[in-house]
Amino acid sequence: MGIIIWLIVGGIVGWLASLIMRTDAQQGLLLNIVVGIVGAVIGGLIFGRGNINNSGLTVTTFLVSLVGAVILLAIVNLVRRGSVR
Repeated sequence: MGIIIWLIVGGIVGWLASLIMRTDAQQGLLLNIVVGIVGAVIGGLIFGRGNINNSGLTVTTFLVSLVGAVILLAIVNLVRRGSVR
């Protein structure tokens, strides 16, 4: 059941991050899920001081995942275009 929650929350976080970074038209569902999950790992590494713990889904963990996904998309935009939108 945990992997299904990861996929759903990852898709939502990735979609919201793509809306914030204005890359929604370029991404599909699968890429939104990947961005959300990888963004959660990046957010956990940055805000968890290198420790990715196994805490439940709370507003704080959702926001950390969203910030991580936005950071990931900013890095991708920087590499792809040479500037952050």
